[in-house]
Amino acid sequence: MNKQRTVLVTGAAGGLGSVIAQEFTKQNDFVYIADLNKEAAEKTAKELGENAKGIYLDVTDEEAVQSAIAEIIRERGTIDVLVNNAGLQYRAPLESFPLEKWNLLINVMLTGVFLMTKHVFPHMKNAQYGRIINISSVHGKLATPEKIAYVAAKHGVIGVTGVTALEGAAHKITANSILPGPVKTELLMNQINGLKEDGKTEKEALEAIMYPKQAMERFIEPEEVASGIIYLASDAASGITGEHIKVAGGM
Repeated sequence: MNKQRTVLVTGAAGGLGSVIAQEFTKQNDFVYIADLNKEAAEKTAKELGENAKGIYLDVTDEEAVQSAIAEIIRERGTIDVLVNNAGLQYRAPLESFPLEKWNLLINVMLTGVFLMTKHVFPHMKNAQYGRIINISSVHGKLATPEKIAYVAAKHGVIGVTGVTALEGAAHKITANSILPGPVKTELLMNQINGLKEDGKTEKEALEAIMYPKQAMERFIEPEEVASGIIYLASDAASGITGEHIKVAGGM
């Protein structure tokens, strides 16, 4: 495609999402920075320049999702690329994991992916073009203690991606998932700092989070994850759909 594409990234006000958005703006795509924190989304968009706009979006609220997508279509005509990135973490042993936290994580990271895809899909079908990239995790294919909701949601994202790929294929819509390993974001550092407060050294905290052992023994940079997303969104990757690609340093 030669025209400037319209890209929608959820959970994009900070962390990995803001880096993903930045990489799209570098190639002259127009990016909607969608986040629960509208002020932070607008701030991030301002920092990225004229090819970005911050909007409020609660991915768990179907009406809010429909409204945001309708606004983007009015303003831009199409949504060419959707990156479902919104996420959060909560750790607790299975038997004491609060139902409210289970519901929250499943709603944001699994139901949110479903709702965003459901309501972007008709517009992509109409355009006969689309790129959907879902952020799963290495936990989409393995388990870690005390992350029951996160692991369940990320496994689910892989399932949603597969169905989306099958239903989108006839309409030139690709759907793939990226499975990051330990990316040095605020979300991960909060986990590490919490474990350090429990008496673990940083090395012990890292080992607790990097399960199973990672071959490269290092953090993954957000830009390394973003580069995979940029590729999957490109015309060069038009033949790739239904794939689940780890960017995890050998986990």
